[in-house]
Amino acid sequence: MFNFIYDSGMDKTVVNQLETNQASKHSSGNIRVNLGSLSGKILLFGGVYSNLQALEKLKQIAEAQNIQPENCICTGDIVGYCAQPEEVVQLFKIWGAKSILGNVEIQLRDGAEDCGCDFRKGSRCDGFSQMWFPYAQSKLSKSSLDFIATLPNHMDFRFAGKDITVVHGDYFNVSEFVYKSTDWPIKQANFEATGADVIVAGHCGLPFNQEKDGKTWLNPGVIGMPANDGSPQVWYAILEEQNGSFQFTHHTMEYNYKLANAKMQNDFLPQEYARTLITGIWDNTEILPPYESGLQGFGIQL
Repeated sequence: MFNFIYDSGMDKTVVNQLETNQASKHSSGNIRVNLGSLSGKILLFGGVYSNLQALEKLKQIAEAQNIQPENCICTGDIVGYCAQPEEVVQLFKIWGAKSILGNVEIQLRDGAEDCGCDFRKGSRCDGFSQMWFPYAQSKLSKSSLDFIATLPNHMDFRFAGKDITVVHGDYFNVSEFVYKSTDWPIKQANFEATGADVIVAGHCGLPFNQEKDGKTWLNPGVIGMPANDGSPQVWYAILEEQNGSFQFTHHTMEYNYKLANAKMQNDFLPQEYARTLITGIWDNTEILPPYESGLQGFGIQL
């Protein structure tokens, strides 16, 4: 399913079997794919969350900037809260972009009963997941589930002199929420385990970057839901090589969020999430640390 670019001398995808046991929502996974050296612009994004209108717009942006599909990389959770999971997975396949497994894909692949997001049992997010996850399961075709089953747990590539690893939550736990305020030693353990200079991560829903001791943690944000900043715009990032050096930029994206909201107007999906598409404010901040929770509605601090 992947369109790979290789280092000179490489003649096949490097697949490291990290563990022999089946991947689970609390494991580091068992498939780590090395894409070799990439060149040109690289588009990074996460959390499509079944939001077809957002994915369509991002694909248009990539094409307008001549970013090749194999250079468009998702941090997982292609499927999620919104109304068109089947259409999103099929468009993702047609586009030819790459993705790793998010916790949602792992649970769908394994026929689980919940999304594996590690929401506190009985919380509002947990209650909402009992609506949107069964809805997504009911909509996905065998073709889409077969595609999801091909996705790796982690992805590595080299770009602008940097070794880059893509994870969902973190390297050790696909459902780990890592924020800008998360203690650096937690992030540092990921760099030590992967050997990466840059870790690109998702899951938490908020874009941020943090650099220390020559290492960079980069979360491009998600395109399927706003970033709790009071705007319906969503976030992605672009990597570039400028004058031989590694550069990254965060970007916001406008899309047809009113149509995405309208598609969610049924009894099987949380209307609180539908409203978030319009207001840019999350229904609650129960998964957020105090620092990020206090920024609700005040914009993203990069």
